[in-house]
Amino acid sequence: MGLKTKITAEAGKQDLVITREFDLPLDLLFRAYVEPEIVEQWMGTKVLKLESRKHGSWQFETSDPQGNVVFRANGVVHEFVPGQKITRTFEMENTPFPVQLEFLEFEKLTAHTSKLTMQIVYKSVADRDGMLKLPFAQGINMAHNRLQEAVNDLK
Repeated sequence: MGLKTKITAEAGKQDLVITREFDLPLDLLFRAYVEPEIVEQWMGTKVLKLESRKHGSWQFETSDPQGNVVFRANGVVHEFVPGQKITRTFEMENTPFPVQLEFLEFEKLTAHTSKLTMQIVYKSVADRDGMLKLPFAQGINMAHNRLQEAVNDLK
């Protein structure tokens, strides 16, 4: 079975476009990105802060079983339109990757299905290509699969 989350990376460009259709109503898909308890379930990370509003900020952290922090990311919300879009920065701490800009758009397809489109803009083509060398596609697919499963329970 192929990956349900599609990633489009045009040669020579410094952005990615990620799309995924979910068997979830729009309101539940949006909640999966703005409610800390749901984010923690599907991302498998601890939400230290998640201010779902314009000029809000967020911070996530993942630790190993011994309690050592292995991943920390943060950013600022620049635009927030409930049920429609979130524009935010995303910065992974202690990595060579510079901050990126993310445009998330949420779309109702039917009463029971919705679509997420993310455009991620990197500082350079090299930064974008470096991200694609990681198991990025598999990781985002696994996360979106967990999102679908976690939010199914809220239906």
